[in-house]
Amino acid sequence: MSFMRAMRFGFSALAVFTVMATATPAWAQDPPPVVVVTGGLDFVNQYNFRGLRQNTEGMSIWPFVDLGFTPYRGDGGLKTMTLNVGSWNAFHTALDDNKWYESDIYGTLGFGFSNATLGFTYTSYTSPADRFAHVKELAVKLSTPGPVGGVALNPYGLVAFELTDEGQADAGTAKGTYIELGVAPGYSGARASLAVPVKVGLSGSNYYEAAGEDETFGYFSIGGLVTVPLGAHANIHGGVEFQAFGDTVKIYNGQDSAGIASIGLGFAF
Repeated sequence: MSFMRAMRFGFSALAVFTVMATATPAWAQDPPPVVVVTGGLDFVNQYNFRGLRQNTEGMSIWPFVDLGFTPYRGDGGLKTMTLNVGSWNAFHTALDDNKWYESDIYGTLGFGFSNATLGFTYTSYTSPADRFAHVKELAVKLSTPGPVGGVALNPYGLVAFELTDEGQADAGTAKGTYIELGVAPGYSGARASLAVPVKVGLSGSNYYEAAGEDETFGYFSIGGLVTVPLGAHANIHGGVEFQAFGDTVKIYNGQDSAGIASIGLGFAF
């Protein structure tokens, strides 16, 4: 999985982890090219953005594309500098008129070090179907890919800041700060790979608001994702996820927990 995809899909409207799957390009064992194009199409029965449910019924369909650039590679402390720009979208089958529920544009500046990666992402969340207000967000993610104590846990931490009071994920009264902590242990084989992402979403301030109160605990998630390569540049992936909600998210969703299933196709060139 590219650094950008770890950044973007760890905190975007693509809350379900199936979009973590990418193609297995022919250059996977060699230095990658300066420009990489990745994308895909995912189908999910329930779209939860950081625990907050976005579709009440039907299916959510997610087409996305990402352009990744690596303008710098080095042998010193800073190994790589990357720039990614892309678009992620959600179409809801149950909407009566305009089914284009969400359209996001983002840009990420990433820095790769020997044992860690650091990324800064600006995301503009919009709704062509006019289902929510324009959300503008700046996020910072620190991750340590690879083995920790002999086990590939891939731990990470993310902090996202809503930039205006007018657009908020929880439709609250004040712009919020979101915190996410997670691990993504996995196994990669010749014919398939398995990931078991685990994460918790928290409110740093005013992110999970209800009745004038801010709830710190938003949700807990654990899932399983299987990815099968389709040639050198594509894959098919599918998974299941269980989410348990805090008090504010229970009110917002009208449920205590949710089971989510998804399947999709990915590509990389």
